[in-house]
Amino acid sequence: MIKRLLFHFGNFWLWKRRILSKPENMKMYYNETIRQMYDIGIGSLPIVFLISVFIGAVTAIQFRYQMAGTLIPNYYIGYIVRDMTIIELAPTITCIVLAGKVGSNMAAELGGMRQKEHIDAMEIMGVNTSAFLIMPKLIAALVIIPILVVVAAAFSIGGGYLATVPTGLFLSSDYIKGIRAFFVPWNFFMMFIKSVTFAYILTSVSCYQGYFVKGGSIELGAASTRAVVYSDILILVADYLIAVVLTA
Repeated sequence: MIKRLLFHFGNFWLWKRRILSKPENMKMYYNETIRQMYDIGIGSLPIVFLISVFIGAVTAIQFRYQMAGTLIPNYYIGYIVRDMTIIELAPTITCIVLAGKVGSNMAAELGGMRQKEHIDAMEIMGVNTSAFLIMPKLIAALVIIPILVVVAAAFSIGGGYLATVPTGLFLSSDYIKGIRAFFVPWNFFMMFIKSVTFAYILTSVSCYQGYFVKGGSIELGAASTRAVVYSDILILVADYLIAVVLTA
């Protein structure tokens, strides 16, 4: 177990050196990066919208339930939903969901190319497949996923508003006052640090699992599963470490 773990750890970082090699054709890399941005961004918007709205709604309802009968002002609901969303829920939940959607797709795509020997054929033609197939995905994820996290935060805050104001639980002025109260810009910085880190993790782990897959369809399915599971575990560990470092 330990030997296998050390092998994959070393192989992963040696593989990273090939990924960061100088591109042979900048135009091809650019076109592939734009395609990956579109697939990750537009393809993930519906699920990000749905999950974020309901996360914000549930957060607002749950905190309203916890605060019932206390002397805490109602506008604190908006303040709590905003900070919980920005600091934790938007980057972490969004990237965990994207690990299941985007990460598994990347692992399956690369694994299918490996099994059909497309990658071997490209390497025979002198193409650095590690860089050509992985670098555009990595760049696209590092650019688009933080944008999706910002969108998720906005949707989540809006979901909290929809769950409390139209239903008569709170006044619109109270919720908006809470959103504007006690704002700390550092929290936005923390959200971006998390989103970039999580984007790197889910893309790298998923591509590694797909690129080095061996065997048939069963092994490909197992690689896609490992890509999601390992990405989620590492995202949660990184979430804890970033929280410890940036809130100490």
